[in-house]
Amino acid sequence: MADAIHEMLLQSIKAAESRYYRLVLLVGKTGTGKTAVLQNLARHYGTELINVNLELSRELLELTPVQRSLRMPRILGDLVSRYQSPVLLDNLEILFDKDLKQDPLGVLQGLSRNRTIAASWNGVTTAGKLLYAEFGHPEYRSYDSADALIVGMDHTATIISAQDTGGAREQ
Repeated sequence: MADAIHEMLLQSIKAAESRYYRLVLLVGKTGTGKTAVLQNLARHYGTELINVNLELSRELLELTPVQRSLRMPRILGDLVSRYQSPVLLDNLEILFDKDLKQDPLGVLQGLSRNRTIAASWNGVTTAGKLLYAEFGHPEYRSYDSADALIVGMDHTATIISAQDTGGAREQ
């Protein structure tokens, strides 16, 4: 099972290199094995899997809430710039923190303009939408279009383009 997803990720990363946003999302609910798949991918590329929660929380700890919100994208960009493509990101939950006032998908897309990014995404795709968390949860996000290559832990692979609909929607 993981081998098939690994192959889909490798193909998606290669395909992403020619896109405007070179973003590949590994989408699945908590506990579906996204981290293990990304660790295997890191071994394949001879790189590290970046724990975004850990790295960002270290950098943001000493800042005021306003400074965190303003500086977070640059801090994450500086972190990502230390690595060769593809950059592998896991544990993105901090990006969804309401206090940071960020558009997590937009942040990832911005990072993927200069290098290929493969990132885990705790959620699902359904009816052409990319979802994070459950409806009613404070961090719930629904994106009508992601303009990213999406590999699902359910063995699906899709492309949702920004030209299809109007971008992100938060409910």
